Amino acid sequence: MEAEKAIHSKRVLLPDGIRDVTLLIGNGTILSIEPGKWSAPKGFPFIEAGESLIMPGLIDSHVHINEPGRTDWEGFESMTKAAAAGGITTLVDMPLNSSPVTTNTKALQAKLDAAKGKLMVNVGCYGGIVPGNSDQLEALAKAGVLGFKVFLTHSGIDEFPETSMKELDRVAPILAKLGLPLLAHAELDNSHPGQAELEDDHYSYNAYLHSRPNNWEDEAVRQLIALCEKHNVRTHIVHLSSASALPMIREARVKGLPLTAETCPHYVYFSSEKIPDADTRFKCAPPIRDAANNQLLWDALTDHTLDFIVTDHSPAPPETKELDSGDLKAAWGGIASIQFSLPVVWTLAKQRKNTLEEVAAWMSTRVADFLGLPKKGRIQVGADADLVIWSPDKKMKINRNNIQFRHKVTPYEGEMVFGVVEQTWVNGELAYDRGGFVSSPPGKILLHQA
Repeated sequence: MEAEKAIHSKRVLLPDGIRDVTLLIGNGTILSIEPGKWSAPKGFPFIEAGESLIMPGLIDSHVHINEPGRTDWEGFESMTKAAAAGGITTLVDMPLNSSPVTTNTKALQAKLDAAKGKLMVNVGCYGGIVPGNSDQLEALAKAGVLGFKVFLTHSGIDEFPETSMKELDRVAPILAKLGLPLLAHAELDNSHPGQAELEDDHYSYNAYLHSRPNNWEDEAVRQLIALCEKHNVRTHIVHLSSASALPMIREARVKGLPLTAETCPHYVYFSSEKIPDADTRFKCAPPIRDAANNQLLWDALTDHTLDFIVTDHSPAPPETKELDSGDLKAAWGGIASIQFSLPVVWTLAKQRKNTLEEVAAWMSTRVADFLGLPKKGRIQVGADADLVIWSPDKKMKINRNNIQFRHKVTPYEGEMVFGVVEQTWVNGELAYDRGGFVSSPPGKILLHQA
């Protein structure tokens, strides 16, 4: 196989550190890594990145694209453009909030058909677990889903009802046999006094926070760990916000259980003390908690208790966010942020003396490992040429003018962050270039290979 292009930078993040190298790329693959600035033949396509950092393209394994069925919320075109603008080269779509929800192969095929010709980045899909669809799981696995999502509490849409732990106990042996991960929204909504507080005041952020306490998450995590141990089923805790669940996760790791967990940028960047009342942009479930809690989440990323950090990009039309009324009880619970996860996480990492290597592990390498994508998440010979070229030391202010996702509603608006994405390369082809996009989207559908 012959190289088709070369990309050079004095700063390329390789598995053994940041190096001055040239990447030779052909057929979407990194064919060779040459030291220094490679001497290209006359006329050979050569991209000079100078001092900009080349890093493995980010992988976000937790997004809601909403197509088909809710393209007024988001969609493959707008979503993958926003991802590319943020240095993300691979997304994995949750089985909701598209309509139909992805709980059978017919719905999966409808989603794959809707994606054709629209993908600026690579996209994989999860299947969904709902009451009564256990007979669909093997077929979904054979069709290529990368895992299965379940809710232990109401999902927010009636088309995707929650599953009881009793039902999940029956499903777990099927998943263990398939070898695909169970991704669980870990909240168990037991009645408690905090719910009355929100009923009395729909506009207080503290009332919303108290309505979904830590122990909802903690008890769900405890039961999921027991399920993981009983059936030896790969179990993944999505969007963990309760730091009080971390000791249980650490103990499960010591036991060698196949348990993984993630958190999201908003759970470590924002804190409840600083969220204004009636600002529904911050509403998500589970909720953003206090600064001390969130520092513990960050520490858990650093010590590998938490495996990675992904967005849970969950957009919605402005009217469903109740922006005008400020009603936190009625507002849709979800945060749109796909385009800004890299600068947000890097800004925190820079403040807390974490390294670029750690950020790449949290946002690319470990996610690739979780998804079983060995050719992604690293810059090495034989890997897919999925790359982000960016300037970690440049600052930018997040504003509506540079937002690519469909609705310009995000709590990050107005934030000053470090890190500007310059180019994103997907499968060896340029997808995003300093505010512009290519006319032929280079992304592909990713299917699990059994």
